Amino acid sequence: MKDRSTLLCAAAALGVLLSGGLELALQYNIRESDRALLFTLVVLGTALAVGLVRRVPPVSLGLVWMTAIGQAATATPFLLTQAAWAVIAFGLARWGDRAVLWASASSFVAGPVVAVVLIGNDLIWIDPPYASQDLFVATVDQLGLGWRIGAGVVFGALLAMPWLGGLTLRISRRARIDLDRASRERLRAEEIARVREAQTRLARDVHDVVGHSLAVILAQAESGRYLPDDDPTALKSALATIAMSARASLHDVREVLTATGDTTDDLDNLIDNLRAGGHEVVTGHDGTPRALPEPQRAAAYRVLQEMLTNAIRHGLRGGALTVRRTWSSDALQIEVRNGIEPAPGDRLSSPGSGSGLDGMRERLATIGGTLSTGVRGKVFVATARIPLS
Repeated sequence: MKDRSTLLCAAAALGVLLSGGLELALQYNIRESDRALLFTLVVLGTALAVGLVRRVPPVSLGLVWMTAIGQAATATPFLLTQAAWAVIAFGLARWGDRAVLWASASSFVAGPVVAVVLIGNDLIWIDPPYASQDLFVATVDQLGLGWRIGAGVVFGALLAMPWLGGLTLRISRRARIDLDRASRERLRAEEIARVREAQTRLARDVHDVVGHSLAVILAQAESGRYLPDDDPTALKSALATIAMSARASLHDVREVLTATGDTTDDLDNLIDNLRAGGHEVVTGHDGTPRALPEPQRAAAYRVLQEMLTNAIRHGLRGGALTVRRTWSSDALQIEVRNGIEPAPGDRLSSPGSGSGLDGMRERLATIGGTLSTGVRGKVFVATARIPLS
């Protein structure tokens, strides 16, 4: 973009040189005057200022002022070629830094004032064939504010309009840059949020897997204390169950970390593993089972796993667990019941109402599901609702 604008400025500078040369060639009175060299310098200075306005705006502004001051000092008339100052005014506002921007804005006030003062004192003039100085003064005098103020307004407006155009593009460009920066920051924040969500989900999965296995292992280890000393077969069975639970936990953790496993639809195996570990589990279902989308399948597996872990950890030792799955037209409902010993006078206490239940609620919330818990008599009931769509 910068190279393109630089080329355009170079092309405009070449146009100034050509038009200035043509102007000098067509005006006999200029060509034959003793100021022909001064006119040439004005054309060259204007062309150079146009060509440099993109790359070095301060130098361009300095050339304009040097040209104008030189014309005033030598009483050299204004050339039509110098209408290219409008291009310079545009470029200073569009590409100049803050100092150049304010300096160029000040020039639109100072420049016309200086020019009008010099014209009024006959220090510079406007030669034919472009305009008669008397006609110029008479024309601007019709503005009603005196010819000096009128001339200052005309000169300032002619330069201010392209300057304002350049300023508008500058502000628009800055707004686009700020918008792009804000968009990049938003995308970066969203990416960070996704990473943190993935980390939270990973931690929750590992918690569910390890917590469930440790609950089974702990139950087996506790039961081993009450086995008869002369029954090695029962002890070996308990140790085998512990080993199986640990092995399954290690396998599940690996699958969670690699995200390649497919255990989300293995609800029956999850229950069978508990039974193999010596827990009594009563199951039942209503409705017609259907295939679940991947997010719902993952949530169903992890939530049931945590519900069973919670029941083992906080339920009556040796008490039966009840798991019921109910399929409706729009949701799968999983209910887990386990017996408890409620504290006296606190029949509505919620065993395990800590990070485990909070984790289940958060997991279900991500798919639009809900979790309800409560105590009915001496039974703790946890019910998860998983929408099918």
